[in-house]
Amino acid sequence: MAIPGWQNEESPFHPGERAIQERLGGRDRMEALGRRMIRAFLPEQHRQFYAQLPYFLVGTVDTAGNPWASILIGEPGFIATPNDRTLHIAAQPLFGDPLADNLAVGTDIGFLGIELHTRRRNRVNGMVSEINSDSFSVDVRQTFGNCPKYIQARQFDLLNFDPTTTKPLHTFTTLGHAERMMIAAADTFFIS
Repeated sequence: MAIPGWQNEESPFHPGERAIQERLGGRDRMEALGRRMIRAFLPEQHRQFYAQLPYFLVGTVDTAGNPWASILIGEPGFIATPNDRTLHIAAQPLFGDPLADNLAVGTDIGFLGIELHTRRRNRVNGMVSEINSDSFSVDVRQTFGNCPKYIQARQFDLLNFDPTTTKPLHTFTTLGHAERMMIAAADTFFIS
């Protein structure tokens, strides 16, 4: 049985997305595709997928309007879905991550769950609904699968990673030579 797509009357795309679609001449095609592929709930296969991940990529916007890409890390099961419209994440931002300041009840938030060895990935957009000392919950607004075309298959090993260990934190306003070289050599780069 096919999983139903977008059932809401309003478009699944925000005004900025619609403007780009219109400018590129694909507005009607994207609207039809979005209504078929975007959902306002977590399908069972997504719920199972998120539950087995050891990390979750997060996108937020700070109070100045700057987007930030972050990562949350935990043992598989740290992402739970008590129902098909709620994510519960038993993890906190890493030391120095702007997500710590961006995370507030009522904040829009986006997630990318990715299984690098299979290149499978799924997205969730929602709003933070509750924050506790060691976890937070999100009301799900949109979910959809993503194409794996640009994902490089690899193993991701967190065995020796301790998220509670603090590392030196460096703040700068421009990228130096070393940072530019690291970015140029990367085959994967996450933006928000």
